[in-house]
Amino acid sequence: MDSLRPVSLGCPGMRLKCVNRFAPAVLGAAALASAAWCPVAASPQLQVPSSLIASARASSENAETTIHLDLKQRRISVIRAGQSIGRWPVAIGDPKTPTPTGVFRVETKLVNPQYESTKSGRVHPVTGPASPLGHRWIGFLQQGPNQFGIHGTPWPHWVKIRAAVSNGCVRMLNAHVQKLYELVEVGTPVRITQ
Repeated sequence: MDSLRPVSLGCPGMRLKCVNRFAPAVLGAAALASAAWCPVAASPQLQVPSSLIASARASSENAETTIHLDLKQRRISVIRAGQSIGRWPVAIGDPKTPTPTGVFRVETKLVNPQYESTKSGRVHPVTGPASPLGHRWIGFLQQGPNQFGIHGTPWPHWVKIRAAVSNGCVRMLNAHVQKLYELVEVGTPVRITQ
């Protein structure tokens, strides 16, 4: 079986490479508060008030946010304070390489992830929306060298027909995964049901 995974080239303690091509100032307080997923050296000129970071953490922690993936309906949504936000179609794992079920947590969030074949070791040169992982990655389960994740795709047809075609990852339309990415933080629960 050949599966895809984000490239493992450099975040300390992780097997993932962050391909962030923007300055930390663009991130905003909420993103800086959750930036532990990939430490970056901040510019000495950048001064972020600790009150902004604490405020962003508090609002994130109090939001009671959960990602819910319904494999039977092949639909993903965000539940916040009991309310459903978004209901997006997804493509899921093939029956031979199914999407896992259970309750997990968002482990990583990456912008413009790059992927590598776990079978051949080949690193795909393309990043961004045309990449096989799209332009956003939300990793939720690490198993050996592989990580299951929710990501975009350059092949919208498979998502639109809600196909079971992946190696276990959850594929979304790029516009939808962008919205999901903005609604969740590292640590957000991911509930996957049949």
